Amino acid sequence: MAVFTTVTSDQAAAWLGRYALGSLVGLEGIPSGIENTNYFLTTDGTGRDAGSTSGRYVLTLFEKLTAAELPFYLGLMAHLADRGVPTPRPMPDVDGRWLGELNGKPAAIVARLSGRSVMAPTVLQCRAVGQTLGRMHAAGLDYAATMANPRGPRWWTSTAPLIERFLPPEHCRLLQAEIAFQASHRFDRLPRGPIHADLFRDNVLFDGEGAQVGGVIDFYFACTDVLLFDVAVAVNDWCRADQSVPAAGIDPTSAAALLDGYVAVRPFDEAEQGAWSAMLRAAALRFWVSRLFDFHLPRPGEIVHAHDPAHFRDLLAWHVAHPGRITLPCA
Repeated sequence: MAVFTTVTSDQAAAWLGRYALGSLVGLEGIPSGIENTNYFLTTDGTGRDAGSTSGRYVLTLFEKLTAAELPFYLGLMAHLADRGVPTPRPMPDVDGRWLGELNGKPAAIVARLSGRSVMAPTVLQCRAVGQTLGRMHAAGLDYAATMANPRGPRWWTSTAPLIERFLPPEHCRLLQAEIAFQASHRFDRLPRGPIHADLFRDNVLFDGEGAQVGGVIDFYFACTDVLLFDVAVAVNDWCRADQSVPAAGIDPTSAAALLDGYVAVRPFDEAEQGAWSAMLRAAALRFWVSRLFDFHLPRPGEIVHAHDPAHFRDLLAWHVAHPGRITLPCA
């Protein structure tokens, strides 16, 4: 379980006194995530502000993000929820504040959304994810706050030297070559706005067995960046042909469904068409580097689930070997 800071039931119950959400009924650590401490928090639903959420929440203690950074993320979630995008709405305390401090860490409570993650998405579910991502991007265009991408090109360029010593020569060459390739591409002409930046399968909830998206969660990598990068992150995860086969790349049918869903809301422009192949590689590089860092240089925690870096190394190699295999739909 990815719990870095322990919260007892007594501590959670006392902290709930700052909210009008009812009394504590249950507290359960969430067995996923590598950046924050997360608990499912259940109340008896008797508080003034608990009625619309049935007493079901997520309590998050932020292990890296500072109190100065967090208003961007919480504000974006509220902004999107206000515009009909299924995102976890932050719960205000009795003083109207979304953010507090628990056990020495910035902490917040958000509504727990319905549904469950799917690890083997159907084509229809891929299309629904694309459409939801398009809605998120469209709804976020008038969000005034900004946040630079903390894990963009500057980060992966500075992080690579820290992890190269753990890699065999052929993987080190791939990493260095891709960083050089990305440095030769400029994306400043592409549309920008708030992006999720981590729209993986475990961050989307589906209602029932169909293709109805019940929620998009975990916005704590969100930032202001190129919208196309967000699309590439989603395609690289949702449309992987066979995650158990190292040489597998992107399934074209699933990718076409996700991209068609997206373009039904926000069409791609000419500059995005030209940048797409490089952006797929950039998205694979970003998560290869972050997984290498988390795997080889983990920070202390009770139990930490570090993902296999080879997953995105192999996908990056596939993109390098198959440029143009996955294309954007025309407007």
